[in-house]
Amino acid sequence: MARDTVDSTPVKDVAALAATLEAGCKPVADFRIGTEHEKFGYHVKDQTPIAYEGPSGVEAVLLGMEKILGWDRIEDAGKIIGLADPNGGGAISIEPGGQFELSGAPLETLHQTCREANSHLADVRQVAEPLGIGFLGIGMTPDWLRKDIPVMPKSRYEIMTNYMPKVGSLGLDMMYRTSTIQVNLDFASEADMVKKMRVGLALQPVATAMFANSPFTDGKPNGFKSFRAQIWTDTDADRTGDLPFAFEDGFGFERYVEWAIDVPMYFVKRGNTYHDVTGTTFREFMKGGLAGKIEDPEPTLGDWNNHLSTLFPDVRLKQFIEMRGADGGPWRRICALPAFWVGLLYDSDTLDAAWDLVKDWSSEERAALRSDVPKFALQTPFRSGTVLDIARQALDLAQEGLKRRANMSDGDLDERVHLAPLVEGMAAGMSPADVLLGRYNGPWKGDLSYLYKDYAY
Repeated sequence: MARDTVDSTPVKDVAALAATLEAGCKPVADFRIGTEHEKFGYHVKDQTPIAYEGPSGVEAVLLGMEKILGWDRIEDAGKIIGLADPNGGGAISIEPGGQFELSGAPLETLHQTCREANSHLADVRQVAEPLGIGFLGIGMTPDWLRKDIPVMPKSRYEIMTNYMPKVGSLGLDMMYRTSTIQVNLDFASEADMVKKMRVGLALQPVATAMFANSPFTDGKPNGFKSFRAQIWTDTDADRTGDLPFAFEDGFGFERYVEWAIDVPMYFVKRGNTYHDVTGTTFREFMKGGLAGKIEDPEPTLGDWNNHLSTLFPDVRLKQFIEMRGADGGPWRRICALPAFWVGLLYDSDTLDAAWDLVKDWSSEERAALRSDVPKFALQTPFRSGTVLDIARQALDLAQEGLKRRANMSDGDLDERVHLAPLVEGMAAGMSPADVLLGRYNGPWKGDLSYLYKDYAY
């Protein structure tokens, strides 16, 4: 996230909080696509992680991007930590271990999304190459030890770093050693939100399998296809997971709020100060639980929006829906991830068909998928077949949805062109992790230095 919000509008009750989510409803004609992707910066000379400070560090890259783009600087305690387009477009931010993230602008077509990603990567290369810095697209650092990864100077990350070991064994790995591709999508009504949340939650493990790309840890195979997804199973049970209540009768904006306000907060921001309030839920905050502990102890809309940004379910609800299940990967997959979900969710007939595909899955089956996919990915058993069978069906639906959208590129191709990496992978029955492991055990001969050459942006 590029910037924590400050909005002093008071929030008093569940209905008011639900109304803030409902305000995201918009006409179908106004639906947009917001794509986020992270990448690891490394020193080309020795493939080690880049620190924040110094002539070849994260700060230097941000300052170089500031000169190229002319975007507004985002600072924390006097340190540059990101950039924001002053015209309401995208933003650049840094994750805890220096992962460099573009939060893309809300765009109308996938062609625009892909152009945005390519333009961003070109700008990053222009700045980084003279500094001897490269960037890697993968779901988890393949050979860096956690102790060797630098810490970025963001106040919220200091609070999270202290809190994570109290609620799970892998939260620090999530923060410092993983990267992702995500897409943010719109909804037209509460009913539309509910159907998209349910389809997204049910199929999120399938997307994880299709994009699985984190089979190495500490320089060797870790026994998983997506260790990034495995990390999320032991990070913080209060704020992660597949939200079984979303499939219950009566699910809607208020039910999501009821869950969210019972999640312990990380911080409350007053002015430029981040107050550590870990252990206090937002519900307790609303009942006066921070009186006498922080200045201005009444919750505000800014507090609520910041709290929503610290919840990490597989599909996250704000004034849009975030699909969060995919590992980071090569540039073509930056375009493929939003193409998959837009194809499924932005055409009403395809959305109905996707719901028909998953609506009879039991909560136990959904939980088993989430548990087993990190290890087996597309080869995960499901009913009488495997996740690969479901992935192929979902991909067929996504192609139909994109075909009906009929958005053409300058080369007279519709948006299905951006699904090409998935079409290739599903035809071969392989995730990116399967390809990586094949290369590791084959031509690379166990040498992961080749990964930095073959998978650099």
